Amino acid sequence: MRFSEEFLSELRARTDIEELIGKFTEIKHRGSRTPVALCPFHAEKTPSFVIYRDTQSYYCFGCGAGGDAITFIKNIERLDYTESVRYLCERAGMNMPLDPVDDEYNRLRRRCYEANREAARFFYSTLSTPQAEKARSYLEKRRLSPETVKRFGLGFAPDKWDALLKHMKEKGFTETELVSFDLAKKTSKGGTIDAFRNRLMFPIMDLRGNVIAFGGRVLDDSKPKYLNTSDTVVYKKSQALYALNFAKNNSERKLILCEGYMDVIAMHQAGFTNAVAGLGTAFTKEQISLLTRYCDELTLCFDSDEAGKKATKRALSMLSSSPLKLKVMHLQDGKDPDEIIKTQGKEKMNTIINSAVNDTEFALNDAKGRVDTSTEDGKLNFLNEAVVILAGVDNAIERDLYVSKLSEELSVEKRAIEQQILKQRRFMKKAHENAQFDVARSIASGEEKISSPNPEKRGNVRAVKAEEIILASLLRHPDYLRKLSGILSAQIFVTDFGRRYFEDISSRIMSGRSLELFSFSEDSDSEEMSYLAYLFAKGAEISNSLEECKQCIQTLLEEKSKKNVPDVGKLSSEEYLELFRKKRDKKKTEGV
Repeated sequence: MRFSEEFLSELRARTDIEELIGKFTEIKHRGSRTPVALCPFHAEKTPSFVIYRDTQSYYCFGCGAGGDAITFIKNIERLDYTESVRYLCERAGMNMPLDPVDDEYNRLRRRCYEANREAARFFYSTLSTPQAEKARSYLEKRRLSPETVKRFGLGFAPDKWDALLKHMKEKGFTETELVSFDLAKKTSKGGTIDAFRNRLMFPIMDLRGNVIAFGGRVLDDSKPKYLNTSDTVVYKKSQALYALNFAKNNSERKLILCEGYMDVIAMHQAGFTNAVAGLGTAFTKEQISLLTRYCDELTLCFDSDEAGKKATKRALSMLSSSPLKLKVMHLQDGKDPDEIIKTQGKEKMNTIINSAVNDTEFALNDAKGRVDTSTEDGKLNFLNEAVVILAGVDNAIERDLYVSKLSEELSVEKRAIEQQILKQRRFMKKAHENAQFDVARSIASGEEKISSPNPEKRGNVRAVKAEEIILASLLRHPDYLRKLSGILSAQIFVTDFGRRYFEDISSRIMSGRSLELFSFSEDSDSEEMSYLAYLFAKGAEISNSLEECKQCIQTLLEEKSKKNVPDVGKLSSEEYLELFRKKRDKKKTEGV
């Protein structure tokens, strides 16, 4: 069964979208009417995420994310539609109606959660058996307490081809399901074997504590050292962070980003419970978006070896456009956090954390470490690189502090460094202006990259704008459909995309169904909801007048007629003469 409009209307009435979104990102009020925020779905420094109280919707003018409360929870918590409705019901103190008939996708997700939970129990229980002696010795060597092992659900995958497979079959799971959830693999001969064998197992959990995947570490010199679950119906490695389910609860809104599982676990055991890690992939925009929801300050804690330095630079480059305050720890002698805590204690680790430098100072230290500043040549190379780094610092006071420090350390006049920075900033400004000019020129020539969800916008910019105004006006003034009945129909729409939305909206109007954004959620995916939210947002910017709609209809007719003009170069002689005759007759008629 589907949720009734009455139920959804009551849920909407009991859900304040501004209050809901405020739990995930700080809301600022631009005047008294329009709340804005930094978008929780992409990294940004200037708020482009707008909340519309009258329609209980949101739209980000930066990344195009938009929708209603259901869409927001669906995307922010990565739930399906029914789970999102249940989330809002629990929050509003409402009872869920009888659950709709689950489709195959929802059933598969639920089974995946159940299978991962059962597999985690199996691995954890196996850790205490004689066959896991080597795994226990490894954990003891790492000085992990039984409490820490239990908290993180660490386990052991036996050195057998089908140990987990047999156990899961006894629990009612099929081979097809286990392969789909990446707990088992198909062999080249058509058989099925365990995906993880003879490995220390690290369950990966989502923000609500559900086991969604696993990481497995070898206990010998086998390759690969780490094996991770591939993407499944409940897990996307680019969209998750290890131990964030624990770390998100810290009240200071500060997180420490480490390289691996063991570093995070060691940090938590030592009391630094705000540590998280990536999941075997390059740092992603989705992970940055996730971090900005739970922290304002992020400290990078990567190994001090060459690979760690490269990882730090990549992460800083990705994070440069985020609103996060960034810091970098300096771990000496190629050691990792786990080794420092184990050999020097948590007090030493605390000192290192408190001594973390900002991203500018890290870049300067890194540049300085690659040259010999005792030589004139080395000093010059370092200063040239330092100028480029400081030219990117917008805060004039911060820039001045670093320039003063460099001047004193290298015995170079402060004014000389400032002049080079000014020259570099002018160069950067010119390059930025050139890039903006290129974008403007491409827009003027119709060659711009269209971010609209309408794939036909390219080459139809004028028509699409007219279509959007008509659709936005109908959502706010459904009575316009009747008033424009003689001149407005699906046939005048230039794009199939616009035509489809017009048919849906007009069908709802004629059948008396709700046009609230909530009522579209069940039948629309995230991209469609974002577009509808965009139309609701557009409705707040336009005049919403009947006359404006009539002008847009005229625009569509004009654009439509352009599409119907034949390509003269492809006409036969007879067709060309017929076209010439029609144009001649039209001129005669207009001259009468």
